Amino acid sequence: MTYNFADQNSIVNQFIAELRDINIQKDRMRFRRNMERIGEIMAYEISKKLPYEQKDVETPMGIANCMLPTSKVVVACILRAALPFYQGFINTLDQAGSCFISAYRMHHKDGTFEINLQYVTCPDLNGATLIIVDPMLATGASMDVAIRSLEEYGTPESLHICTAIASDYGYNYIRRLYPKASIWMGAKDEELTAKSYIVPGLGDAGDLCFGPKLQE
Repeated sequence: MTYNFADQNSIVNQFIAELRDINIQKDRMRFRRNMERIGEIMAYEISKKLPYEQKDVETPMGIANCMLPTSKVVVACILRAALPFYQGFINTLDQAGSCFISAYRMHHKDGTFEINLQYVTCPDLNGATLIIVDPMLATGASMDVAIRSLEEYGTPESLHICTAIASDYGYNYIRRLYPKASIWMGAKDEELTAKSYIVPGLGDAGDLCFGPKLQE
């Protein structure tokens, strides 16, 4: 299944617009908070897809019959840009386990790049609901490498791939590789440049969150 928040008007429109706005995005704290808020809303929508069971909860006045989620949830974060987005997910899914993946583009002089995977830490994924988050889904290469890096940690029951902004190319690439996954997007843009940046996109999400990194 594919869920594109842009298909239905909601407050997410405003958060996406502010992420894109070249003037508003100068405020790093607001940029991070908008990413976080989109993560919170996306996690809430995913929570509707989880299995639930009834549990009796004792209150000061009696017993309440409550429906509570039963799935083991793990939220995987692709460092560094996804950190605020990830924070939104665990704000909502506050009992979830966490996974961290260091994967980034290593650029070559000829303009090409490869994905450099440096670090993975992850709990047991067997039978889990795995939610993997990255604010930008451009070519889909980082997402693919990240998902494949988790294979040794077990087989999740379901996979949710979450991004704030995707390109048509990246979406189609990931959909082809992971046809059973649920893909969640704040918005989807048509164009991808020769250097694999989304247009209109929003720029470099990691730099906008945390400041420019030293270019080697």
